[in-house]
Amino acid sequence: MTATPPEERAGTVEPPRSRRALLAGSVGNFIEWYEFGAYGYFATIIATAFFTPEGASDVEGLVKTYASFALAFFFRPLGAALFGRVGDRVGRRPTLILVLLLMTGATTLIGVLPTYATVGAAAPWLLTSLRVLQGLSAGGEFGGAVSVMTEFAPPGRRGLYGAWQSFTVALGLLAGAGLAALLATVLTQDQLERWGWRVPFLLALPLGLVALWLRLRLEETPSFRRSRPHPPPPPVPAPGPTPARLPVEDGAAPLPRGTAGAIALGVGRIMGWSAAGYTFLVVLPAYLQTSLNATFRQALLATVLANLGFAASILPAGALSDRIGRRAVMLTGAVLVTLLALPLLNLLQDPAAPQPVRGGAVFLAGAVVGLLAGPGPAMLAEAFPTSVRYTGLGLAYGLSNAVFSGSAGLIITETVEHTGSVDVPAYYAAATCAVSIPALLTLRGDAHRHRLGDRPAAGSAVGHPPPGPPNDQEVRPCG
Repeated sequence: MTATPPEERAGTVEPPRSRRALLAGSVGNFIEWYEFGAYGYFATIIATAFFTPEGASDVEGLVKTYASFALAFFFRPLGAALFGRVGDRVGRRPTLILVLLLMTGATTLIGVLPTYATVGAAAPWLLTSLRVLQGLSAGGEFGGAVSVMTEFAPPGRRGLYGAWQSFTVALGLLAGAGLAALLATVLTQDQLERWGWRVPFLLALPLGLVALWLRLRLEETPSFRRSRPHPPPPPVPAPGPTPARLPVEDGAAPLPRGTAGAIALGVGRIMGWSAAGYTFLVVLPAYLQTSLNATFRQALLATVLANLGFAASILPAGALSDRIGRRAVMLTGAVLVTLLALPLLNLLQDPAAPQPVRGGAVFLAGAVVGLLAGPGPAMLAEAFPTSVRYTGLGLAYGLSNAVFSGSAGLIITETVEHTGSVDVPAYYAAATCAVSIPALLTLRGDAHRHRLGDRPAAGSAVGHPPPGPPNDQEVRPCG
């Protein structure tokens, strides 16, 4: 038997291993969101290439494009359940390698797909099939990445380490937006529509190879190793013939009591983050083009500014939550989105507003979402014990994103089309954040002070976990 290192028995990990885990966990998120961002930014071009047969309207094609976008998100919970159970039973490291290979392969294949003009009605089906594979792999990515980051985090820095998941989301979206803006600048519109849109997807292959190298060097997390039961000594055989017994499949064990409630509450706590994030960071370019008649370059510039604001606030928000708690920081973000969504959108709609003011509006919108995204991963990790953490937080995140992120573009585009109201994105973001507020109020103010896997006793003093070994068998949805 391998001896447990002293730092693991103490619940700490030395910085070099923590940083290595942080990088290996982050790189998959970067690739995933770089691709999802690229798909969103090129939505109007992809709609023409795959979903708009001759005679169909541009809006109809865009709606079908967002339907494919949403479908991938609805496969995320399935991926979270499938890969989450594998990650909780077999380990974080091998599961993260598997989902990375699946994501990289599916994304690269999108870059070589034939369009509607070449293969007709088969084109949208091929694209949608690859989007389904991406949804499955993305569902397995989040739970494992956040588990690795938070389980390797040094004491008192779990919020900051978890925030790197959201920060790499911002970096991935920025990389996708930046590459889209570069291609839109150096290529003609005809070149962009014929082959330029393929470039971001093909670049996933070299990025995936780098990520694979990093994850192959990743160690299994201390929390997962501590949670593994030590095998009992073999029984002494009784005299006489021994009847044959079928082995019991340990992997078929049910989830601990309370997991479903914790998942449902987790969805409520992050639904505002999911909806507002996608509204301001991904759907914005297509909305500006179709509803406010902005050019492709103008829409991308606005998106870059929103993502810069998002990136700027994530890590400070995560670090702040390590000091004052996840509840205070995330509640502030939810309240601000609820109050500011409509005024900020009205600034974008005002043609008389100076460009710096409009740029500041989208930057602020992204920064406010960062207050939710920074502490969010650590908050979810703290809601589940080690034995179901990969599955639980992955399902909460996947379900929330399936309903409130993946459907954002479809809901907003269809609602604007049928109502004629250009304020729909603000109403959508504000309403979901308003619903998140009561769920966030149920968070424990001292959850950030306890070791992952511990279950604080009801009524214990803030900042002082109860004595005794951690109880890792039951999930309390109170967070």
